[in-house]
Amino acid sequence: MAILITDKTRVIVQGMTGRIGAFHAAEMIKHGTNVVGGVTPGRGGESHLDQPLFNTVREAVEATGADASLVFVPPPFAADAIMEAADAGIRTAVCVTDGIPAQDMMRVKRFLRRYPEARKMRLIGPNCAGVISPGRGFMGIMPPQIYMSGRVGIVGRSGTLGYEAASQMKALGIGVSTSVGIGGDPINGSSFKDILQLFEDDPETDAVMLIGEIGGPQEAEAAAYARDHMATPVVAYIAGLSAPKGRKMGHAGAIISAFGESAQEKVEILTAAGVTVAPNPSEMGATVARVLAARRAAA
Repeated sequence: MAILITDKTRVIVQGMTGRIGAFHAAEMIKHGTNVVGGVTPGRGGESHLDQPLFNTVREAVEATGADASLVFVPPPFAADAIMEAADAGIRTAVCVTDGIPAQDMMRVKRFLRRYPEARKMRLIGPNCAGVISPGRGFMGIMPPQIYMSGRVGIVGRSGTLGYEAASQMKALGIGVSTSVGIGGDPINGSSFKDILQLFEDDPETDAVMLIGEIGGPQEAEAAAYARDHMATPVVAYIAGLSAPKGRKMGHAGAIISAFGESAQEKVEILTAAGVTVAPNPSEMGATVARVLAARRAAA
């Protein structure tokens, strides 16, 4: 089943004709993603990568029936691109763009709230690796060859740690149902809790690997959701155990400003909620394997 993207998802790429957008769109097509077009203002009627180009997202949706969009638009214009996708009826948008001002993302969040639930767009990102359901399709910048199809979900703020988890799991013969990078910015579209709910409702996901880091309350909210609402076991790894308080570490959201935002505090909160926490990044795959083995033994 997977979540967010399958082989039936009809994907457009906003910014397909740019250097980065073209490269990753070509990779998506090569690996079987159902890309149906691209959007570049002023180039409507042309084609790129053997796909039609449109001036607006609405034109693309009307012509192709697209229901998902990957946003490769520079930071000054990315917020408008996201809102254009929502207004055109796109159901899932993935924004890879890094460096979008926080004030712009506040405007995007307010804009998305205006729509009724039946037509509200789900935003993944910004500043994220994207979404992949191995063997079915992907929207983003991840290397698809490291992912093996299977029944473990991955959700993380760090794209590269998500790759590492998938690689370790593959080496142990454990595949991935869907991997979701929610991004490292302090204001993003979908939270850990949002994605955990999708995995809990997915009958083809047997466990979830959650990859967090210092800063922000999302891991604590995820712990409470997993404790109260999930039968699916959750494994976690929290990056930044040695990070000093008050100092930004890589991601814009990775700054400790309140109780519960340090790595150690997050580990304690997750453990208390019944989440199995990997002690270091090299143990992510092995920890998932132990949890799956225990689940099979108890069945």
